[in-house]
Amino acid sequence: MRQRQFWYTAGLAFECQGCGNCCSGPGEGYIWVNRRELERIAQFLNLSADECRRRYCRRQGLRTTLIEQETTRDCIFLRKVDGGKRCVIYPVRPTQCRTWPFWAGNLRSPADWNEAARRCPGINHGRVYDIEQIERLRKTRDWTVDEP
Repeated sequence: MRQRQFWYTAGLAFECQGCGNCCSGPGEGYIWVNRRELERIAQFLNLSADECRRRYCRRQGLRTTLIEQETTRDCIFLRKVDGGKRCVIYPVRPTQCRTWPFWAGNLRSPADWNEAARRCPGINHGRVYDIEQIERLRKTRDWTVDEP
């Protein structure tokens, strides 16, 4: 069986700059959360899972997504802190957030990766992730499974 070749076999550089661009509008998007992630967010915010769901989530088909701020389309948890925008649930952020920018859409081609870099100043800078790390992140579906 032939092994699939990826254009990023030499690795990719990424280091989060904390700019919040990946969490910001203007386009509407989805920030998918599963039950375990929602429970962790609720616990972090000292809320029940039901209250957290009512305040910060909506259903989209069969899935649950975090809501966005109405005017900016930013994630509801991206807030102004100390003169910048910060995720106020960063320690318990969903898998989707944790695996940025190593999403399938960004990894389709060098052009897609560089298009993402136009919005994200951390792409192509800093730490180099090797192919194994990239593939593990790309395939991650639930970060809470392996957590204690």
